[in-house]
Amino acid sequence: MKAKTGRYSGYIRPFSYLIDFIIINALSIYLVPVHEQPLFYAFLISFGWFIIAVYLGFYEVYRYTRVITILNNALKQTALFGLFCLALERYYSEFFNQKKVVLFVITVVLLVLSIKLFIYYFLRRLRVLYGGNSRTVVLLGNEEKINPLKDFFTDNPDYGYRLVRIFPLKEDKKLQIKECLSFVFQKEIDEIYCSLADLSENEMADIIDFADNNLKTLKFIPDGNQILSANIKFEFYDYIPVISLRNILQEERFNKFIKRIFDLVFSSFIIIAILSWLVPIMAILIKWESKGPVFFIQKRNGLNYKKFNCYKFRSMAINDTADLELSSKNDARITRIGKFIRKTSIDELPQFFNVFFDEMSVVGPRPHMVSVANLYASKVDKFMVRHFVKPGITGLAQTKGFRGEVETDEDIINRVKYDIFYIENWSILLDIEIIFKTIFNTLKGDDKAY
Repeated sequence: MKAKTGRYSGYIRPFSYLIDFIIINALSIYLVPVHEQPLFYAFLISFGWFIIAVYLGFYEVYRYTRVITILNNALKQTALFGLFCLALERYYSEFFNQKKVVLFVITVVLLVLSIKLFIYYFLRRLRVLYGGNSRTVVLLGNEEKINPLKDFFTDNPDYGYRLVRIFPLKEDKKLQIKECLSFVFQKEIDEIYCSLADLSENEMADIIDFADNNLKTLKFIPDGNQILSANIKFEFYDYIPVISLRNILQEERFNKFIKRIFDLVFSSFIIIAILSWLVPIMAILIKWESKGPVFFIQKRNGLNYKKFNCYKFRSMAINDTADLELSSKNDARITRIGKFIRKTSIDELPQFFNVFFDEMSVVGPRPHMVSVANLYASKVDKFMVRHFVKPGITGLAQTKGFRGEVETDEDIINRVKYDIFYIENWSILLDIEIIFKTIFNTLKGDDKAY
C-alpha cells in the first residue's frame, strides 16, 4: 500500500499529467496537418498517449526508480505512441504526412522526457539541500540483516529516506516490536522496514495489521535465501493460479530478436573495423615472444550450461594448468605482451566471434571455465541462474568491480547477485549503459584487470 503522508508529493504526478497534456495538444496544433475537427483530433491524440502511458507505467516513477528505467519506458512510449499517431493520421486525415507525424512524436517525447528528468533531479537535489520531499523511516531487525539498508539510507540522502531510529531484535522481541510500533505511531513515521528472517508468522501478522490500520507503508527485507525473484510472474491455468519464479525477459520473442540484432550489428562492426587489422598485429607480437597459437581456446559454460569454445588472444606461456587455475596478480604464466593485453582487455576482443556465431552476447553474465563453474555451481547459491541467458563479453557485475580473480566468497556471491539483477531487469538501454561503463573503466584503468 502507498501511504498518503507526503505534504506535496501527491501533486507531482497530476502536475506531470497537466504539463504533458498541454505539450501534446499545443504541438499537435503546430506540427500536425490541419484537421476538420482539431479539438476531437487533439482529444484522440491525448487519449492514446495516456492509455499507452498507463499500460507501460510511464508515470510510475518513484524516489528509488533508476534513470535507466525512465529512459527505457520513454523508448517504449515513443514506439507505441508513434505507431498510434501514424495509424490515426492515416485513418483520420486526407493528407497523410508521415514526416510531420514522426517529428511531432519525437518532439513530444523529448519535451516530456526533459521535464520528467528535470523534476526527478530537482527533487533529488531538494532532498539533499533542504530535506524536502523526504520520508521518515525506522528499521526493525538484527544488525547483520538491516545494516546494508541502513548504510544505503545514510549514504544516499538524495533518495529522501530519513532514518530516524533502529530497533534491534535481540532479546525480548515482543517488547522491541511493541516499542517500535508505538514509536511509529507517536512520531508519525512514514515507513517501516522489517527483517523478514527475524520475524515469526504471528509477529509479521501483527505488524501488517498495525500498518494497515494506521496507514503506514510497510516493507520487508529478505535475506538471500528468501528472495524468490524480482520478477515473480502469475499465470492462470484455467482458474488455477500458478507462480513462475523467474520471468526471463530475454526469452520473450521480441526481446530475443532485438538483442540478437544488436549483438550481430555490434560484433560485425568490431570484427570488420578492429579485429580485421588487429589480429595480424597481435599474431606477430604473441608469437614473437612465446611459442604457441595466437588464440587461446577454452571450454566455457554458456546458455543452459552447454559448453562452447571461448576465444581469447593468448596471454600466457603454454602451460598444463591453464584450464584448472584462474590467473592471479603477478602470475608467472603471463607473458610481457600478455600483461599489456590483459590490462587493456584486448585479450577479450576475439570473443566477438563468439557473439557473431550466437554462442555469446555482447552483454551478459561472464562465463567461467568449466572446472571453476562446476565448483561454484555446487558451492554458491543461485549460481546456475546465470545460465538462463547467453554469457557476455562484459556484464553488470564487471562494471560494479566484480571481475577477474575471485579472492573471497563475497566476490563470487556479489557477482551472482548482479548477474541475476541484470537477467531480471534487462533492457537494450541497460546493455548500452553497461557497454559505455565498460569502455570508461577500460580507459580509466581497472585494478582487477590482470
